[in-house]
Amino acid sequence: MELETTQLDKSYRIDLREKYSEKEYNKYFKKNHIGDWSLLRWKDVGKPYEVKKMSYDRVAWENEHNETMPVQTSWEYFNKSFHDWFIKDVPTELSESKSNFIKSLASFRPKEVKVALSDMVKIHLWNYAHRIEDGIWDPRGKRALFEGLDVQKPKILFLGAAEGYEAMQLAAMYPGAEIVMVDYDSFCRDVRFADFPERYPFLGENQATGGYKIYFKEDFSIEYIVEDIRNLPYQNEFDIVLSVGLIEHFPDELKPEAIDWHRKFLKPTGYAILTTPRSQLRSKLYYQIMADVMNHTYRELMTVEQMGLYIYENGFDILSHGYIKVHNAVIAKPR
Repeated sequence: MELETTQLDKSYRIDLREKYSEKEYNKYFKKNHIGDWSLLRWKDVGKPYEVKKMSYDRVAWENEHNETMPVQTSWEYFNKSFHDWFIKDVPTELSESKSNFIKSLASFRPKEVKVALSDMVKIHLWNYAHRIEDGIWDPRGKRALFEGLDVQKPKILFLGAAEGYEAMQLAAMYPGAEIVMVDYDSFCRDVRFADFPERYPFLGENQATGGYKIYFKEDFSIEYIVEDIRNLPYQNEFDIVLSVGLIEHFPDELKPEAIDWHRKFLKPTGYAILTTPRSQLRSKLYYQIMADVMNHTYRELMTVEQMGLYIYENGFDILSHGYIKVHNAVIAKPR
């Protein structure tokens, strides 16, 4: 592919467009509307929205075992379910779901119609959210979020890395990076990361020319560790500590520990980058409709004010904040 182009693959969108006006830029990263975080109070921002509808698999597991699904088990279920959607041939699935729905109407069995309709709605929603809008990987939004960091050949730690997308985008923008990805579900390393498309292009910096360059997964220096974050052997040695959709899985009594992980491994001059899913109507509807795909774990939807206040109250100064397509985003430094 060439620069400044975009096209649809059967499973995802490729987007190498970089040039945009200030108005278009603000579409991808609206930022810095709060001037003084010390003045913000919980009574003003409210508490996050808890997503309570759980997946069928979790409910069935808990009914069978007569106990709450363990956290690690819930993540194992989620990662497998989510990955199944990332590797779909979406155009084929769209056609098949429509055909199955039409066939179900002829059966005159309401249960079959309901299942077929649900499947059709889900694949259309996934197609729009991930493939058409590119809201999950969101390369233009992520590049706008990550730009301007004062780092050279950074050492990057990605907590709860899954397939590792965001760390690879950072490494494309800051060449020579060393990436350590961490997840305590081996499926993330052995399948989600291993199966990440080898020819997916990351737009980054060409150090030789000062312009743009396309990078691929094979171009990055990556170590992937399967471990509980609490057991990592590192000191405060990373230039960037990154998490994407992590802290919203912890209730309030555990959030200080989760946020502190970003400080524990960070150089005093380093950057903590955190994102969480946005609390907005379409996100709430998405997690309702896609519950069997998404909702295996405790989950909250936050506003950027709520997210930032958690981070500020737990010892970080916020350098930049805002939101991209479906996530809030904060860049912070330890206070």
